[in-house]
Amino acid sequence: NSMIGQLDHSASLLAKSERDSAWREMAKQIAHEIKNPLTPMKLSIQYLQRATTDDPVNGVELVNKVSKTLIEQINNLSDIATAFSFFAKMPKGNNGEIDLIEVVDSAVDLFNSDSINLIKKYQIKNALIFADKNQMISVFNNLIKNAIQATEEKEDDEIIVEIFAEHNFFKVSIRDNGVGIPDEKAAKVFVPNFTTKSSGTGLGLAISKQIVEGVEGDIYFESKENMYTVFYVNIPKYLEKWHNEKTRIKQEVY
Repeated sequence: NSMIGQLDHSASLLAKSERDSAWREMAKQIAHEIKNPLTPMKLSIQYLQRATTDDPVNGVELVNKVSKTLIEQINNLSDIATAFSFFAKMPKGNNGEIDLIEVVDSAVDLFNSDSINLIKKYQIKNALIFADKNQMISVFNNLIKNAIQATEEKEDDEIIVEIFAEHNFFKVSIRDNGVGIPDEKAAKVFVPNFTTKSSGTGLGLAISKQIVEGVEGDIYFESKENMYTVFYVNIPKYLEKWHNEKTRIKQEVY
């Protein structure tokens, strides 16, 4: 009886420790997802203020463009904050039919500025996928921000974002000519709390991987130290007939 009591006590302590650890991890994730877009959002507003003063003729068009990007990012932050407040967890994917090109454009427009050489090369005009729009925006926010940080020390910085079709997938590649990832660290890139930077939580890529794999996609990278890094994101094409059949099979199973 004494041993059983000790085991119960140990189990309770272990459960509490796991809960505390989970809350700490969740707090890090929420902080990371909220902080990611804040700086470029601030810069966008400052740029808008200068542009409307210096070039009032084109000010209205610029206001509309920047406002659309900021509203999408604010909605993303609002969803994360709401989910954390009410459910104390990251929001579940509200999957629907979305255009991957619009999602990538939102992230590119957010970070694009005169000081960043960000190049778009889209080989297709439409890329319908079945995913949560806000979660996918978070993925590309993180990848583009990482690319920008990797090229901060380079005078000839260049980041190329490409979208093209490949078999039953749409592929997005984000290539930078920055510091690269050392071979000894490559295996840990998607491990939570691991980072090659001097700051940050190391959760961004782990979260991105979870989101991408949650829609049956894939994320991986190639890199050569002091030369380049390119991240690839494969997302299945949205095929209505295939999706409906898959949903029907799942419903029959459950």
